[in-house]
Amino acid sequence: MPPLPPELIEKFRAIVGAKYAVTDPADIEPYVTEERNLFHGRSPLVLRPATTAEVSAICKLASEYKIALVPQGGNTGLVGGQTPHNGEVVVSLRRLDKIREVDTASNTMTCEAGVVLQIAQQKAAEVDRLFPLSLGAEGSCTIGGNLSTNAGGTAALAYGVAREMALGLEVVLADGRVLNALSKLKKDNTGYNLHNLFIGAEGTLGIITAATLKLFPKPRAIETAFVGLKSPAEALKLLTIAQGEASTALTSFELLAEMAVDFSIRHGIDVRDPLQEKHPWYVLMELSSPRDDARATLESILTRAMEEEIVDDAVIAANLTQRSGFWKLRDEMSAAQKPEGGSIKHDISVPVAAVPAFIAEADAAVVKLIPGARPVPFGHLGDGNLHYNVSQPVGVNTADFLARWHDVNAVVFEIVLRMGGSISAEHGIGVLKRDELPEVKDKTAIELMRQVKAMLDPLQIMNPGKVL
Repeated sequence: MPPLPPELIEKFRAIVGAKYAVTDPADIEPYVTEERNLFHGRSPLVLRPATTAEVSAICKLASEYKIALVPQGGNTGLVGGQTPHNGEVVVSLRRLDKIREVDTASNTMTCEAGVVLQIAQQKAAEVDRLFPLSLGAEGSCTIGGNLSTNAGGTAALAYGVAREMALGLEVVLADGRVLNALSKLKKDNTGYNLHNLFIGAEGTLGIITAATLKLFPKPRAIETAFVGLKSPAEALKLLTIAQGEASTALTSFELLAEMAVDFSIRHGIDVRDPLQEKHPWYVLMELSSPRDDARATLESILTRAMEEEIVDDAVIAANLTQRSGFWKLRDEMSAAQKPEGGSIKHDISVPVAAVPAFIAEADAAVVKLIPGARPVPFGHLGDGNLHYNVSQPVGVNTADFLARWHDVNAVVFEIVLRMGGSISAEHGIGVLKRDELPEVKDKTAIELMRQVKAMLDPLQIMNPGKVL
């Protein structure tokens, strides 16, 4: 992008106020870097609007002068979608942090885009409701970012991904117009479902400023088990038993490789192995019920699985502290890979039944490509979404290993696509997977996506260079 003229900076500053137009490079730095340090951007200006009207005014001015904008929430994205790679103006939504309404009769909550996910969860709990979206970054990611990336998380098995949790949106378009689609209705057949266009669009079609979210009854009983078993195939059998006995009460079913657990225990803080002995694979499963029958159901599932020699060992959390310990072990897995050197990460999904075959084929292909590479798969077996990460061989140069990123992608993605899967399950496309997208997406779908982009953002100022 060309340099931003001082007089134009002043016009943007007049919209949000001098305090909320950031131009000092040191103050801008947190907005142009991201937690994995894969991407480092640059920006002459960070705007921090507090209202939808201010976002609208920013977009109108940007459209008038053809200034590119990068919307940003909690800056927790993992594919570079929130980073200003080419000197764009950052529009941080963190000050749009109001919960406008909680309607327990309709089981809805209307949040602005900058509301932190954990705050939304807590607000729902205060009125005896559940907002079930849950992920590792929930203490800092925002509702707007969750919707823009169509976040998944650990409860998608029972409640779906972010798209399923949004009844309506408020969106500022590139030209400053405001789409008010903050509906509470579950039934509304009045034409095209426009708000779904913007969910998962990563800010390339407009800026989400608020959302009407679904709430659910708060569970009366939550029971959590940590299970040791021999293989992903055995984990799939356990999943079948659990779904048959618990039905919709089965809210989480996480598959964890031994190496992922080992890394987490080795490098995590206050992380312990819940079982006495090591196992090749583990499952972290959780049941949530409006009644007090979750414990009995979980015990029944595990008893049957042990009788059928599917499960080798298991422990059920005795209290909240132990349950938190189970989940801490799971949540530390991404960070625990950093001390092991370079990690080439994949966020893929395949049909649930294909997960064991995918892991076996991908492990063999990756090790053949890079001898000594250490696959570290873990993730949401219940919905077929795996974080198939590959840690560098011990003792090799990290830069040399990371230079093979696209080579590893090629072998992993070939298996994913052959099995009818997706190269991006819940993290989005951003710039990390942008160049691969045309190769794996239906050509007509790509054409339609480009046409929608051209219609809603003819000047190409909304998060340019991302997704497409």
